[in-house]
Amino acid sequence: MDGYSTNKDIMPLKKLSLNGKAEVDEFINQLNHPYKEEILLLRSIIINANSDITERVKWNAPSFYSKNDMAAFNLRAKGYVQIIFIFYDGKMLEDSSFLQGSWKDRREARFYGVEDIKMKQSALEQFVNNWLSL
Repeated sequence: MDGYSTNKDIMPLKKLSLNGKAEVDEFINQLNHPYKEEILLLRSIIINANSDITERVKWNAPSFYSKNDMAAFNLRAKGYVQIIFIFYDGKMLEDSSFLQGSWKDRREARFYGVEDIKMKQSALEQFVNNWLSL
């Protein structure tokens, strides 16, 4: 598949029987991924952006939700960290500073390293809070 890693070494080795933050902590603890530092930084930014956000492992990756699923990492992306943001009922937030795509129910964000994340941090925090108000 073009643009995606097929290397299964990036996935955790064993199925987890935990829930929520503990499940994500253990998942990341087992994760062997070239962008692990960036994943941890993005996780922290999103979780700390608003206390209404909760996390879990869904779609075999750390994901975030409030009343609905909000976003999930795509750990198979190659060359960057990809987060897929989900939208419901035609409600969409457009943020050209870091969102990409034109799907009717989602957008993707790509982060190319720690410095890129730091440059986009404020926009990401604002976006997360705006998403919660949809």
